[in-house]
Formats: sequence, C-alpha cells, structure tokens
Amino acid sequence: MNQGTYPLAASMINQINRIDMISNNLANTNTHGFKQEDSTEGSFNYYLQRAQMEGFTPTKINEVTNTIPKMDSKFINSEQGVIMPTGNALDFALSDSNTFFKIQDSSGDIVYTRDGAFKNLNGFLVDSNGQFILSNDNEPIELGEDGFENQISVTRIDFEELEKYKDNNFKLKENGQITEQLENNDSQLVQGAIEKSNVNSVSTMVALIDAHRRFEQAQKAVKTIDELNGNLIEKIGNNTK
Repeated sequence: MNQGTYPLAASMINQINRIDMISNNLANTNTHGFKQEDSTEGSFNYYLQRAQMEGFTPTKINEVTNTIPKMDSKFINSEQGVIMPTGNALDFALSDSNTFFKIQDSSGDIVYTRDGAFKNLNGFLVDSNGQFILSNDNEPIELGEDGFENQISVTRIDFEELEKYKDNNFKLKENGQITEQLENNDSQLVQGAIEKSNVNSVSTMVALIDAHRRFEQAQKAVKTIDELNGNLIEKIGNNTK
C-alpha cells in the first residue's frame, strides 16, 4: 500500500470508531443516569515499541508509516449529571458520583446503575426494565410498608472497576472490586428526583461533526492519491509502448 495511503486509511478507521462512540453518547442524551464514553489516543509506534520489548522486531516500514494517532481505549466519564426534581416518590437520585443502585438482571446477576427511575411491579420496587432493585442483603424490596426507601442498597465503586453493560447498567470488570457497601443510605439518596445524562448535546454534536469532517478529508486524500497513482501508471504504460 502507498506510504501516504496507509496512515490516511488508519485515520479513517480511527474516525469511524469515534463516530460510533459519539453517536451512542448523543443517542443517550435523555437517558437517566447515562455516563458518556470518551477515548484516548496513542501513536502506533508506541505499540510497536511495546511489542518490541516483548520480542517482536518491527520493520522499517512499520516505524516510518505508522505514526498516525490511533484510538487507544475508551473510558467512562464519571462526571455527575444534573439532578432534576420530579415529585415522584419512586424516583431517586444519588448524591455521590461514585455510588450506584444494585439491581438483579434477567439472568440473575447483580449489576449496577445510576438510573433511579423506579416503578412498582406487583408490589416490588423495579427499574424501568422490570428488574428488581436490591437491598444490602441482595433481596428484592417490597413496597407494602413505609420506609421502603431505607432498604435501597447504595454501593460505592470506582468507575475504573466497572464496564458498561446492557440496559444502561454497569458490571464489575473481571477483577473489579467494590469500594464499599454502605450500611445506610441516609445521606446518599435524593427522593423525588432523577439524575439526567451527563452528555452535553451541543459539544457532542460539534465533536460528531468534527469526526465526520476528518473522515471525509482523509477519504478525499486517499481518492486523490489513487487518481495520481492511476495517472502515473498510465503514463508509464504509454512510455513503454
């Protein structure tokens, strides 16, 4: 592949990944408790150097052409969203940005969420998907008596220990650790309120437009190089006749 084409193609892949991530953030602007994803970038040569330390010897062409920044990894933006009053007694927001509600998902596993838009399902407190909200004893919470809110489990976990999961939930990474299981939630819950998404729709839309523009620029450059190569091949072919 032409040395100019390779980094341009790598840049296009990078922007496609950015577009996917930013589009998902934008689609969840109105999702309660949603945390946007951001990314970090690194030079491909960084990975070549790391591979070399592990016994892989990169070729000269690798070192020369692979200088375009690549998307290194995604991370969760833990910034707290705006807490919006609703007046609904079954709505809850968390006052601490590193705390979570505990939920039993459809497969029976325990997962975590910041979305406190709860409902009453057959006398039990559930999330918007009908999954049980759990107590500190990992038991579903009944709504038949006063004080049900005191039973809602609040767990403190560092976001670095979590990964995103289905239904706007999080789950512990393979070696993830819970920081603290709080004994009571007195100062942690804001009843009658909901935490909004922490996605800023304006800046996210600007980032999406930027990613599309960068992709199109790289695409046009690849097309230009391809046309120049075609013209060169045609001239060489004519001169050899």
